[in-house]
Amino acid sequence: MPRNWDEQYANAPNFDLDAAPLLVEVADMLPPGDALDLACGLGRNALYLARLGWQVTAVDSSPAAIGLLTGRAGGLAIHAQVADLAQHQFAIAAAAYDLICDFFYLQRDLFPFIRDGVRPGGMFAGAIHLFDENRASAFAMRPGELRSEFHGWKILFYSESAEPNHARRTARIIARRA
Repeated sequence: MPRNWDEQYANAPNFDLDAAPLLVEVADMLPPGDALDLACGLGRNALYLARLGWQVTAVDSSPAAIGLLTGRAGGLAIHAQVADLAQHQFAIAAAAYDLICDFFYLQRDLFPFIRDGVRPGGMFAGAIHLFDENRASAFAMRPGELRSEFHGWKILFYSESAEPNHARRTARIIARRA
């Protein structure tokens, strides 16, 4: 049964609002530029980047999440947009972003657009759950799959292990486009 994200986000105080540690590392590697936060949820990563001076486009299918993000953004440079990525309601423009991040959202047919959307010299940062023998999921990757999506890119970091604050194993990557 799919989650009702609007109901989940109605309990926003229960959500972790700290930026993903991997994103914090990436933000130290690049000067602020244009960033895309896919399936941004409440916008923890978008808010972090915007506070550092990034121009951020944040996309999520939940109107409740985008409403909460917009309310917390104040005057920060965040363009928050309600769009269902699975229904291709948001197009990732080619070479438009210095950084694209995707944390815990898997849509395999987006990867070609993600790769094309990063400017030369820009980066992708992400974390995706791995298949678990006890839990079947279309939203989990096979070991090595995330790394293979960025074949030909400079892999600055790659790990497959337990994610802090998550019970499941996760593939994490920082990749730079040549």
